Amino acid sequence: MTNNDIVQKLWNLCDVLRDDGINYSDYVTELVLLLFIKMVHENTEAGTLKKHPLPEGCRWTDLNTKSGINLLNDYKRILLSLSTGKDANGTLVHEDLLISAIYADAQTRLREPRHLEQIIKRFDEIEDWFNVSNDGLGDLYEGLLEKNASETKSGAGQYFTPRALINSMVRCLKPQPGEVIQDPAAGTAGFLVAADQYMRNQTDDYFDLDRKQANFQKNKAFIGVELVPNTRRLALMNCLLHGMEGDAEGVVHLGNALGDAGKSLAQADIILANPPFGTSKGGDASNTRDDLTYKTSNKQLAFLQHIYRNLKPGGRAAVVLPDNVLFEAGVGTEVRKDLMNKCNLHTILRLPTGIFYAQGVKTNVLFFTKGTAKNPKQEENCTQNVWVYDLRTNMPNFGKRTPFGDNHLTPFEKVYGKKPDGTSKRTEGEYSFGAEDIEVDTQATEENQGIDNQLAHSRWRCFSRDWIQDTKNDSLDISWLKDKDAVDAANLPEPEELAREAKAELEAALSELDGLLAALEGVK
Repeated sequence: MTNNDIVQKLWNLCDVLRDDGINYSDYVTELVLLLFIKMVHENTEAGTLKKHPLPEGCRWTDLNTKSGINLLNDYKRILLSLSTGKDANGTLVHEDLLISAIYADAQTRLREPRHLEQIIKRFDEIEDWFNVSNDGLGDLYEGLLEKNASETKSGAGQYFTPRALINSMVRCLKPQPGEVIQDPAAGTAGFLVAADQYMRNQTDDYFDLDRKQANFQKNKAFIGVELVPNTRRLALMNCLLHGMEGDAEGVVHLGNALGDAGKSLAQADIILANPPFGTSKGGDASNTRDDLTYKTSNKQLAFLQHIYRNLKPGGRAAVVLPDNVLFEAGVGTEVRKDLMNKCNLHTILRLPTGIFYAQGVKTNVLFFTKGTAKNPKQEENCTQNVWVYDLRTNMPNFGKRTPFGDNHLTPFEKVYGKKPDGTSKRTEGEYSFGAEDIEVDTQATEENQGIDNQLAHSRWRCFSRDWIQDTKNDSLDISWLKDKDAVDAANLPEPEELAREAKAELEAALSELDGLLAALEGVK
């Protein structure tokens, strides 16, 4: 039985939760409160955990031997004990701050003991926990989070970052043991877990490191910030099941990276992030950060400022951002100019629409390095050229039937190059996914006078900092291929003709309504 098979079995338990009146958005939270206890039990049984992290009386064997109201009451008692560290009588049960953080304010919404008993029995009926443990119980947990994201119509699933994209961004930046890696909008910690897995694969699961280095990876290498308590709970579980413990608060801290939590973060070697989309309801998203120069209600622009300012000299970042960050005027222009001054913004990956579960969202990945290769502390004119890969134009409509995968990112990774700071020798021209057959945008052609015709059909182009300033007025919304579904404004009829056509259609509709009214009056 594969991880996907078990994920589906676990997801089928949502029918049980639904019968108990639990909302769709709470399915994963409800399941993982139990699943974490089960996974800890399986890890302990398999010997991968030398010491059981949960206190006696709060373990899987304290649940699966009971039934009826005693089971439900005991489960509520266990959640309370794990959350507070004390039992109902105030007696100390455990002093593990990480376990308390994971189960902070945890409570079950289950009301029927038979439903809880049914879920526990289903968990125990799964026989391949040992094989799953060898593959990584954390991967199973990740699969459940992704399943929730793909089927939930709103909430956390709205902008779930595809695993293929996360892994590609990590492979481009190539994190190394000893580096500090951050995500100021951690969500369920997908970027941090992927970076950890990448380094484990490079170091024989850290066995190639000495004890001090291995402990650094386990406790100090990763730090995330998450604003939503329930999401942070999922992140802490995700990290712990992948062997990432972090400090006393865990790998992911609870807080707002655009507030004091972000201001207190030490600088990082690598930042990977997909900041939340939208604007701040309270006005300035950066109003509590006096270290952010450009005040704005646009959360992505505020996060972008935090990220490039929080990199160490020579540090590198890969950040998912929506299109508006690339072209927004006013503060947006100032932030982009500041970014290109302080960092080498060497690469932009234009992503296809539909890969996020909020359909129609247009996004990009910005790759940049603090300073320059020659002078990491340089703070002026760091960007000389920006390379753009168009993975959006005339790409399939990605979704459940056409999943977005590693194969779609392989051509980009090849031209990105082996050097994680973007300084590999690069050559324009990449023609994957039928690029040579795509029509070139007329306006883009006019802006690029003298460009080689074949190169105009490439997905991989280089644009100088001077060209971006002089031709685009510091907008980074750079495209040159024409989408097959785009309307060419040059071929549209004159406005008067369009108005006459619209008037004729409205008159015809009114005539039909008059006929309908007459018919109805005749019936009377």
